[in-house]
Amino acid sequence: MSVDGWNTVLVLGGIRSGKSEFAESLVTDAPVVRYVATAPEGDPEDTEWATRLAAHRARRPGSWTTEETTEDPRRLADVLESAEPNEMLLVDDLGGWVTVLLDPDHQPADDVATIAELAEAIRGCAARVVLVSPEVGLSLVPTTPLGRAFTDALGAANRAVADACDAVVLVVAGQPVWLKSVAAATEQSVPAPVTAPTAAAAPTLASLADSEPTPEVQLPDVLTHTPPATPTAEPGNPWAAPTMALPMVSTGLVIQPGMELPMPDEYAGPQAIDRLATLDVPGAGLGVLDRVVGFAAATQGTSTPAAWGSVRVLLLHGDHAGGAAAGTVAGESARRAAQARAGQGALARLAAESGASLQVVDTPPSAPIEDQPALAPEQVESALRYGWRLAEQAADAGVQLLVLGACGAGTEAAAAAVLAATAGAEPPAVLGRVITDSGEIDDAAWMIRCAAVRDALHRTRRSSRGAKDILAELGGGDVAVATGVLLGATARRVPVLLDGPVGLAAGMVSRDLAGQARHWCLLADHGGHPAVRLAADVLGLTPLLDLRMDLGEGANALVALPLLRSVLALSAALPVHPSLAGTDDTDPAVDEPESTDPSYADPSYADPDLTEPDSTEPDFAEPEPAGPGPASTGADEQPASGWRAG
Repeated sequence: MSVDGWNTVLVLGGIRSGKSEFAESLVTDAPVVRYVATAPEGDPEDTEWATRLAAHRARRPGSWTTEETTEDPRRLADVLESAEPNEMLLVDDLGGWVTVLLDPDHQPADDVATIAELAEAIRGCAARVVLVSPEVGLSLVPTTPLGRAFTDALGAANRAVADACDAVVLVVAGQPVWLKSVAAATEQSVPAPVTAPTAAAAPTLASLADSEPTPEVQLPDVLTHTPPATPTAEPGNPWAAPTMALPMVSTGLVIQPGMELPMPDEYAGPQAIDRLATLDVPGAGLGVLDRVVGFAAATQGTSTPAAWGSVRVLLLHGDHAGGAAAGTVAGESARRAAQARAGQGALARLAAESGASLQVVDTPPSAPIEDQPALAPEQVESALRYGWRLAEQAADAGVQLLVLGACGAGTEAAAAAVLAATAGAEPPAVLGRVITDSGEIDDAAWMIRCAAVRDALHRTRRSSRGAKDILAELGGGDVAVATGVLLGATARRVPVLLDGPVGLAAGMVSRDLAGQARHWCLLADHGGHPAVRLAADVLGLTPLLDLRMDLGEGANALVALPLLRSVLALSAALPVHPSLAGTDDTDPAVDEPESTDPSYADPSYADPDLTEPDSTEPDFAEPEPAGPGPASTGADEQPASGWRAG
């Protein structure tokens, strides 16, 4: 269960909204769960109601205990007051509790006082409590006195309980929307990844609720240049627009399997490709690079995408201990990270040349995967949220494209282990050769890495293959943070340029958390790495180039970035082919007399497909002396600043 600081939470929802399933997901990992059933058994002949109750009972694990409060509605407050701190209570639901409260067998009774007692018991409860209640306030006012009495009492109960609880979530069509959260009011900065717990101080579920790091952490933002000005957000601009998922990130519970995050525009991409076929270009046009135009169009939500202006490179630095790091020089990755922070080295130089900002991010170090989990579960949660907020910070700063890179000892072996767990790959087939600083191939180190991955897979052969379990057991800090970045970027509709094993491994893990994430990723070059090739094939990402450079993760993407920008700028600026423009058949260069008068500026002289009728730029309408044929109208002599997006 995600730890976010709440002690009591109210889960609201309509009929068949999925509120009970969501509430059960909040307590799944708790060691001690007591299910408090409030609904009466009902009429024995009502088979549909009996089926509903049976479905609820079937979902409960055998380790849970069940307690009934249907005989006396006041007993629910007693159960809450007597609960132990190590318990987790799941009360399902308040609708059934109100039904019993209004039953004539329990009258006369002071409903207002009983509801107030329940709210007070929730405030003073020592255990963690999840309460489920139907939201009936959005429906029509019932036409019967009994129906009105029920909705009034349930509405009063929901208001009192919501006021008493730390957090409130509304489930609509299976999608949770957090309405109230203690974390949302206090968590304004990005928390630093927590350190691994020691055996002497093993955390309990109750203690973990208060273990979330709260002090502000200033992210190291290293700019190797002055970033270009970014346009302010305007209505209708899809870049970095918030989504419904964002309020949930402050609670930490949003990062869970099956999230529904935005998808790119399914129509803009094909429309952009169709538009390319109409442009005035010779030959076969852009070739395979037309995929860049389709990708940018889909992620920007327009058939005429613009070149990415503001780009940020996230360089994740985190080492893996044990055999995964065989063949690497101690301290080399830290030197590379420090070099990038200082604006030096290949990555920093390429970032400066591309006009991209460079941010170096330290991730939690990972333990030897052959002997123990790479990270503790709470570290995985923290790392995922940390990566999500890195993407949020970039979106808030107007970044239009993220480049994901990594530097760290053992990253390739960790990525190979993730691929083996998620795609069934054989470690030797996805582990690249180990190259020493002197350029020699170190086969002994390669075999040690293979053995480390093999032993890690053997150690975890009976473990769950869930996304968070893979990150904890095999992936480590850099892959976990990278996964959070992909999810956060997807939520904020920011495309990501992948480069290297860590980013692709994160893409594989993110499939189980939010399958939409891969559609916001672009792979410029596979770099000749076998792990990247396999992961790209599984994710459906076709590399655009085959440069086979080996300058470190992120460098290949930055080398390709100017080319990709040029393609987008060209596709936006080129005019429609004259044969498709639907213009008058009269050739202005033939019918209009030549003139040596420099003041001649008849707008009909210029090709209307290459100029805009409403342009106020004098140079745009002034022709060069024309020769025979439409190609010599002077349109090709227009300055670059005069082009408009087609």
